[in-house]
Amino acid sequence: MFRSENSRLIREYDHEQLWIEPWGDHALRVRASFSAISEEDWALLPAPPSKPIIAIDSDCATITNGKIKAVIARSGQMTFYNQKGQILLRESEHTYQLKYGGRELIAHPGSSDFNLTLRLESDPTEKLYGMGQYQQPFLNLKGCQVELTHRNSQSSVPFVMSDLGYGFLWNNPAIGRAHFNLNITEWSAPSTKQLDYWITAGDKPADIEEAYASVTGKVPMMPDYGMGFWQCKLRYRNQEELLEVAREYKRRNLPLSVIVIDFFHWTNQGDWKFDPEYWPDPKKMVEELNEMGIELMVSVWPTVQTESDNYQEMLERGYLLRSDRGVRTQFQFLGQNAIFDATNPEARRYLWRIIKKNYYDHGIKMFWLDEAEPELTVYDHDIYRYHIGSSKQVGNIYPARYSQTFYEGMEAEGQTNIINLVRTAWAGSQRFGALVWSGDIASTFEVFRYQVVAGLNMAIAGIPWWTTDIGGFHGGDPDDPSFRELIVRWFQYGVFCPVFRLHGDRKPWNAPVGTSGGGLCPSGGPNEVWSYGEEAYEIMASHLHLRERLRPYLTELMQQAHNKGTPPMRPLFYDFPEDKKAWDVDDQYMFGPDLLVAPVLYEGARSRSVYLPAGSVWTDAYIGISYEGGTTITADAPLERIPLFLRDGAKLPIR
Repeated sequence: MFRSENSRLIREYDHEQLWIEPWGDHALRVRASFSAISEEDWALLPAPPSKPIIAIDSDCATITNGKIKAVIARSGQMTFYNQKGQILLRESEHTYQLKYGGRELIAHPGSSDFNLTLRLESDPTEKLYGMGQYQQPFLNLKGCQVELTHRNSQSSVPFVMSDLGYGFLWNNPAIGRAHFNLNITEWSAPSTKQLDYWITAGDKPADIEEAYASVTGKVPMMPDYGMGFWQCKLRYRNQEELLEVAREYKRRNLPLSVIVIDFFHWTNQGDWKFDPEYWPDPKKMVEELNEMGIELMVSVWPTVQTESDNYQEMLERGYLLRSDRGVRTQFQFLGQNAIFDATNPEARRYLWRIIKKNYYDHGIKMFWLDEAEPELTVYDHDIYRYHIGSSKQVGNIYPARYSQTFYEGMEAEGQTNIINLVRTAWAGSQRFGALVWSGDIASTFEVFRYQVVAGLNMAIAGIPWWTTDIGGFHGGDPDDPSFRELIVRWFQYGVFCPVFRLHGDRKPWNAPVGTSGGGLCPSGGPNEVWSYGEEAYEIMASHLHLRERLRPYLTELMQQAHNKGTPPMRPLFYDFPEDKKAWDVDDQYMFGPDLLVAPVLYEGARSRSVYLPAGSVWTDAYIGISYEGGTTITADAPLERIPLFLRDGAKLPIR
């Protein structure tokens, strides 16, 4: 029943084969199936060599790797312990009455696929964080159900951290669900080949996060230009319009690091090239921007229109997502589109050759990988099939492979410190230079509040580079006093995000300027910092300079993210795990170890309650008054400032 082989504990019973093996320090990987177990690592990097302690007797078997131990009973039930002998997780027990246990793989008749459910006992007092980005108000996910699939503004990154001292990665790209119920935790995948997860034990949240980063990969070092201000809107319509915005920033002596060309600068979707009618000299444009100290980022979509120059060749070569039934229209936007299949290595190389010729060779070294879920007109995953399998079984890995396409192409050109903006991520995306933003969200205070929670859970899920559309994407009238207040408060928050980026589809909208190519799409109204009236402009300009003053501090944070996987922005409990109250605060965060940020999240608010974690002394960054930790204060928050507190005498150039 039990045996060990090459540092792996194996249980074989009936037709089930179960593998448990060390995978990084203080961590174990678990796989099980009723067919041959796959060697595919999915989100994980190859396991480093290790020597676990394995013990087998007639009643059970154990495997210990540092601070974590797994015990398998003769019945097959698994329990995980930390080094103190405390239970971290335990599978539900198979009983005579219930007749099912923790692992359930039910075969689909006539196929080699299974409906998988993993059931784990639940501690109703446990707190859980991570899992990626969902548009909802809960930082602590206990009691929540989350969909394991990507959508515009939703990124499924299935890593969860518990206040009980463990981290758990669902290492399976299948479409599914996770239920963190009070009475039971369930992970499910209706169509998959095997069970596959990774678990680690740690004394502190930082230990768990660093262990996770060590096995799924760390972000590159962020380039210096990535840490400044990014200007974007929907959408600059031509070369001269974009250049004039950049020149105006320089005329006003406002710092600007990146400016962005959004979608439909191209001829057709899938051509992946500038429309020369509107962008006549990309190389000259890039050179002028670079002379001003500005990098250019360009939007790329994975959609391939039937009229594209590349559609027929990609179809013949098998480089497009297939439809198992129905027509091969997977996305509809100004034409019928199929989707580039990023799971096919040859397709990835094919696309990069086009990108290199039409963009990279002009000096463009940043890409905006939009539509990266990929966005599908109908989210019926049983219709679609990738090079590596059914979308139901592998669909969640798409954004990671999309990022990999560009990362590996740029790396092959000798580029380092690679960063690309992407709308979705999966576990491991971070090692491909993925900067995730929170998608096409509404311009409201309610949705603004959701972004604070989303960013913190993404950080815990192992995605250190994250940002939002400052002001929200959908709507926003620059002449509306209510929206002006929203964008000021959001802009202040943006200063203290890993990437500081202004974007949105503002009113009034501009009609299309042509009938083909880059002229087909309408464009939003002005979205530069001077577009919102004099009061807002003065506040936003002062915060642009504040971000510049913080660049040395931010560089240190990005170095920590690169070296250890430490997220620059993180919940209070990350730095103060001994403070029980810190685990419940969902509207404040730490920006690095020295700065507490308390964004103003309600319209009309000119003060807010701020909790100052125990164990440190906190100094108001504006007026210099200090407070003992473990207390809640009311902080002044006039429109021109966001409450900030410095930890234990830290010196940062806030004023």
